Formats: sequence, C-alpha cells, structure tokens
Amino acid sequence: MRTILVVGGSRGIGKEVVKKLLPENKVVSISREASDLEHVNLTQIEMDAVKGELPELEEVDGLVYCPGTINLKPFSRLSEEDFLNDFEINVLGAVRVLKAYEKNLKKSAQASVVLFSTVASDMGMTFHSSVAISKSGVEGLAKSLAAEWAPKIRVNAIAPTITDTTLASKILRNDAIREKMKERHPLKKILDPTEVAELAVYLLSNGSRSITGQVLKMDAGMLSIKV
Repeated sequence: MRTILVVGGSRGIGKEVVKKLLPENKVVSISREASDLEHVNLTQIEMDAVKGELPELEEVDGLVYCPGTINLKPFSRLSEEDFLNDFEINVLGAVRVLKAYEKNLKKSAQASVVLFSTVASDMGMTFHSSVAISKSGVEGLAKSLAAEWAPKIRVNAIAPTITDTTLASKILRNDAIREKMKERHPLKKILDPTEVAELAVYLLSNGSRSITGQVLKMDAGMLSIKV
C-alpha cells in the first residue's frame, strides 16, 4: 500500500484527492485545520505547511501540493506584500514541502508529485498579475524538477480553470456570474473539484508512469478552441 502526502487536504480539490485515494492508499493530510473525513488509512496533521516545521514521515510515495491563492485586483491596487504572499504560498510553500520529503520520494519505487497552476499562467487575464506570476513559477518548478529528478520521481502540474471551491466562492458569488463564467468556456461549464481530483489521482498512479514534466491544462476548452 502506497503512502500519499496531500498538503491542503482538508477542503476543495485537496479534500477530493484524499477521498479518492482512500482506502487503497495510506494518506497523510497536512492542513491548517482537519476535515470531517475519517478512515483508518487517513492521518490528519493540523499545521501551516508554508511556515510550520514539517513532520518527519517514514514513507512518501506520492505528494500533492494543493494550497493556492486567488487574489484578484487591478495591478495599481496590488501591493508588494500581495505579490510576496502569493509567491510564498504557491511557490515557496511547495519548495519547502518538496525539500522536506525529497529523500522519502527518492526511496519510493514509483514516486510522483502533483502541483497546481492556473490557466491564467498561459492566458492573459485582467486582475490576475499576482497569481499568474506565482503560478508560472510553479510550472517552472515542475518542469525543472521533472528533469532533475528523472527517472526516479515524476513531477507534473495541473492548470485548472475556475473551479467550484470555497477559494473561488468570492468570484462565483451569484447565479448570474456563474452563468457568465460558464459561457466563457467552450464546454459551457465550471470545473467541479472532484474531476480535478481525478486527474491528480491519475498522475499519482502507475497508469501515468510515462508522463512527467507536463502542465496539463484542464480548461474546459478555453485555451485551445473557440466555438
């Protein structure tokens, strides 16, 4: 049975990843607060992985880093602190976690890492300058580590469009806005966290054993087609 570490596993996409990994895997979830999930194979650790002292783990066969930010403001209203905060959570937090468990991953027979970017790193969007900068850094990190850690550890990133999570609730604040968001996508939909989690679980699995260094655009068609 493999052991998967999910950072940010108490809500949103991270929580759905944890649910889909159980019960076939042992799961360690590190989040600032515990979720309502209970299972004999689930260990929940309440802490801030971005700033706290990360716990030692005996085994880590897969790692998913889910923390992220949606700090949308006009460039003129974004402070240097805003940029630094987004970078700390999205990039440096991932760096800290990967450094902490690199040795564990290298001991695994089939290690895989999944990070999260955003479609805004590929497509210019108003008010996204801070999050786009930091998530572009995540994409660079994923590709660089995929090269450096090959063939022992696979590293990929998922770049979803807007997803129906608590983090996005301020954007998806009413039905009119939700419909407008759907219409922006050729598939006329907003992503559900469960389908994003399915892709993450696939990238952790042996079924994706030939995939590394990729940024998978889960965009409901927005980046590649126009209808």
